[in-house]
Amino acid sequence: MPLFRRRPKLPPADRPPLERDERVLAWAAAGNGEGDGVVVATNLGLWLPGRGHRIGWHDVVKAVWSGRELTVTPGERVAERDGYLVVAELPAERYLLLDPGDLPHQVRTRVTRSVAYTQHHAVPGGSGRVVGRRVPGTDGLTWMVHYDPGTPTDAADVLAETDRLVAAARTATTPADL
Repeated sequence: MPLFRRRPKLPPADRPPLERDERVLAWAAAGNGEGDGVVVATNLGLWLPGRGHRIGWHDVVKAVWSGRELTVTPGERVAERDGYLVVAELPAERYLLLDPGDLPHQVRTRVTRSVAYTQHHAVPGGSGRVVGRRVPGTDGLTWMVHYDPGTPTDAADVLAETDRLVAAARTATTPADL
C-alpha cells in the first residue's frame, strides 16, 4: 500500500485554456457560493472559477489559506507612471476547498516567490506600499505601488514622493557589479 495518495489528474472538462509552456501544478474543486468550479494553479498564475483568464502570480495582491477556505485578492492596474504601475485591490474572492491537496502550498509559494521587494512608506496625506515583482517573461522587476485607502493618489506631492520612493527601491535592488 502506498504511503501517500496520488491526486487524480485534472479532468479535461475542467482544464483551463493553457498557454503552450504553461503547466498545471495543483488544482482543487471549489465552491464560492455562486456555484462550483475548479481552482487551478499553474507555473504562470491562478485560474479561478467563473473567469475566462488567468491571474498572474504578480497580480495576486494577497492570498490567505484558513485551512478550508482560500481567499484571493487580485490587483487591478489603475495607472501607469514612469517606471511603475499603480495597482488597486479588487474585492477578495473566497473558495471553499474540501480536498485542497497541494493547492494552498503552491499558491503561497508562487505568490511569495513573485515578490522580490516590498516596503511600506508614508507619503503626504497617506501611505502606500512599493513592491518589486518578478513577472514571467520579463527581465528584471516590475515595480508597483499600492496606495492605502484615503491616500490622495493624484496629488502632485504624493506623485513626487512615490516617484522618489520607487527610484530609491530600484537603486537598492540593482546589483552593484552590473
